[in-house]
Amino acid sequence: MIPQLDKITKVLSELQAAKTFKYETMLESAQGARVKVGGKEIIMLASNNYLGLASHPKIREAAIRGIKEYGFGMSSVRFICGTQVLHRKLEEKIAAFCGTEDAILYLSCFSANEGFFAGLFADKLGYDSYKDVIYSDRLNHASIIDGNRLTKAETTDRKIYAHGEAEDLARQLEGDKNQLYRFRVVATDGVFSMEGDLAPLPRLVELCNKYQAILMVDDSHGMGVVGNTGKGTAEGLGVWGKVDVLTGTLGKALGGAAGGFIASKKALIEYLRQNSRPYIFSNSLPPPILAASLEAFNILDSDYSLVEKLHSNTAYFRKEIVNLGFKILHGSHPIVPVMLGDAALAQDASAELLKEGVYVKGLWYPVVPKGEARLRVQVSAALEHRDLNEALEAFKKMGEKLKII
Repeated sequence: MIPQLDKITKVLSELQAAKTFKYETMLESAQGARVKVGGKEIIMLASNNYLGLASHPKIREAAIRGIKEYGFGMSSVRFICGTQVLHRKLEEKIAAFCGTEDAILYLSCFSANEGFFAGLFADKLGYDSYKDVIYSDRLNHASIIDGNRLTKAETTDRKIYAHGEAEDLARQLEGDKNQLYRFRVVATDGVFSMEGDLAPLPRLVELCNKYQAILMVDDSHGMGVVGNTGKGTAEGLGVWGKVDVLTGTLGKALGGAAGGFIASKKALIEYLRQNSRPYIFSNSLPPPILAASLEAFNILDSDYSLVEKLHSNTAYFRKEIVNLGFKILHGSHPIVPVMLGDAALAQDASAELLKEGVYVKGLWYPVVPKGEARLRVQVSAALEHRDLNEALEAFKKMGEKLKII
């Protein structure tokens, strides 16, 4: 018997009544520009499949090749018997892509972010009379927040700076400049997943150099998306190769399966191999994901047309959704937040769009701040103009029916 189960059931009922319950929609097909739901083909506008690689023929072929040559899984952690040639090939490919000396693989970027903080701030380097400090953007991803929580409160100061406000960070760094910290880490998303805006990386690089801080950037929504060649937020903002620690995922633009990584200096990466618990105690990534991820990087390295198409699709959709009368958070990223304010309205709008053949999810508190519920549209290079136009027509019908426009 599970104690307090009746209270758990009551909370679930309240979520459903308030229209803030998170429903999962079953897909009956592969991820792509269009997916099958309830036997019907609908346009997918809720996926991180930015480059359309999740079902790309070359990615599928590479995954099959990985199984044929290296098997299905590793059945172990890296340092015992869970490392294959593919693991190192992919880490080297990632390091070159990010402009760093080395990289380390994790099962997810969530694990990578947790592993970075817990590993770097381990006791093994000695605290003596010093403490560490983390400066974190207010809207950072949950994985960075949880990674911060894994550090010891008695030896780590955790500070928040206003979202995207580099000058607020500058004031805090200046105020702490005489404090004897062992590590100073500035942590930020490269692209903020709920807003679609970019961190002010050039100023953050400048501040971290001035105050001898480590700049850590989670670029999960930037890799393969931002920049002329898709190398991420750092490339798009002119500081590629100047970020101290880059974390990212293989589960979004780069194939869409699973896996995360940290890219940085060789010594730091080697230190994490020795001390990062999510790396040491978790099974290593399986061969089909490794082989497919390598192919995703090869595609991106040799052909920038998918990145160009993604940017073109994004600009078109952003322009036309505003022309319809919807309010969005402005920017250039394929994450396009369509602001509605009310959680119940966001859920109703999502349901209406699904009826019209468009898959978009509503988001509300605690995923986003109270009063800022929205539909989060995510544009993909897999979409053609006819898909975008059909989706925009569905938005128009929904907006008029619910009196949003």
